[in-house]
Amino acid sequence: MSHKRIPKRKAAAAVGAVVALGAAAILLPSANASQDGASDGAAAAPRTLKAGDASDLATRLSGMLGDAYAGAWYDGEDKRLVVNVVRGEDGMALKARSAGAEVREVDNSMAELEAGAGTLTSEATIPGTSWAVDPRTNKILVTADSTVTGAKWDQLESTVESLGPGMATLEKSAGTFRTFASGGDAIFAGGARCSLGFNVTAGDGSPAFLTAGHCAAAGDQWSDQQGGEPIATVDQALFPGAGDFALLTYDDPATEAPSEVNVGGQTVPIVQAAEATVGQQVFRMGSTTGLADGQVLGLNATVNYPEGTVTGLIQTDVCAEPGDSGGSLFTQDGLAIGLTSGGSGDCTVGGETFFQPVTTALEAVGATLGDGGAGAGDGAAGAEDQAGAGDQAGAEDQAGAEDQAGAEDQAGGQDVGAGQDGAGAQDGTGTDPGRHSGQDSGQDSGLTRTH
Repeated sequence: MSHKRIPKRKAAAAVGAVVALGAAAILLPSANASQDGASDGAAAAPRTLKAGDASDLATRLSGMLGDAYAGAWYDGEDKRLVVNVVRGEDGMALKARSAGAEVREVDNSMAELEAGAGTLTSEATIPGTSWAVDPRTNKILVTADSTVTGAKWDQLESTVESLGPGMATLEKSAGTFRTFASGGDAIFAGGARCSLGFNVTAGDGSPAFLTAGHCAAAGDQWSDQQGGEPIATVDQALFPGAGDFALLTYDDPATEAPSEVNVGGQTVPIVQAAEATVGQQVFRMGSTTGLADGQVLGLNATVNYPEGTVTGLIQTDVCAEPGDSGGSLFTQDGLAIGLTSGGSGDCTVGGETFFQPVTTALEAVGATLGDGGAGAGDGAAGAEDQAGAGDQAGAEDQAGAEDQAGAEDQAGGQDVGAGQDGAGAQDGTGTDPGRHSGQDSGQDSGLTRTH
């Protein structure tokens, strides 16, 4: 496959020491340090785990417990993995405890919950709805946005009721589900603005990056400045369907593509990709709204956007706004978790935001990220190496309203694939985002190569 080579891309972000992220929380890798030195005699007690290790343990227990496994979630306060085991499976519960997890007996099996999600897919695929299994409640969390009214609401409500008592909860969102179009660094094509998610290495060894698949609808060639020369070309993209991701290769094979996230003049090294865990604290970087944090609420979420249904997403309570699509979702210890897809609400009132899992995208496009294997603890700086609290960038040290593009300075526009207007923010260079295309990708038949 040949790619057009145009001017070399400047470095994605300034190289600098890792410092705390000045958002609602401070990033301190040592805060989640695992305590694996516990004696063997304490094997029955829940282990203290960092989020990445909890995700690995949940994956192992899923295979070990078989039909008795009913999901897991991470208790960030106690640093423990909580595993749901179907009631009456005492032997499997003992195995989970011996492995270091906290066990909770529940009524709904994972097979029953997945069957319920299948019923929703066949009976209630309505634009403006979403659903995901919530292991903390052992139910399916069903959400409807403000457009789901009248007969559509009745259809959704009756479908949820048909699943039986104790199987699902139905919530109403005040916003509207739509795709969001920025992340770490802003990127532009055809009047649209998205964001670079994570730099990766393509299967042929060339430098590349991941972003949201719906962004590819705006054009094949992307620039790091509005109206600037292209620096990358879409290689593969998927949206809607079984994901929302795209791989873009840098046009200059000598491009410097560091594995890091730019959080506003400072960088966080990205060690590797990892699976999300419900309850895990995560951070999102967007060129519209900057840095935001929150928790993972659900996995394998189905979202019915106006452009089509997307499956396999991560549901969170992290805020996002138009202009944030494709941006980085990551952890404090340098794990790449997701790419911003879409959701509802904004960073004033909150809302739901959905993310494409990075691991799934990497596997689909044949790319690698970070060192490809080192644990997060090997790549993350310890607390003693980070700047002290006095030196850390607090919210007051980050770009405030006077430094960022306020609503009065933003250009009104639409996200790629979005069905409504949203104010797009300016990037650090002061360029306006312009108007987004508002078209869908037409790639609902699976992963496609555009070149």
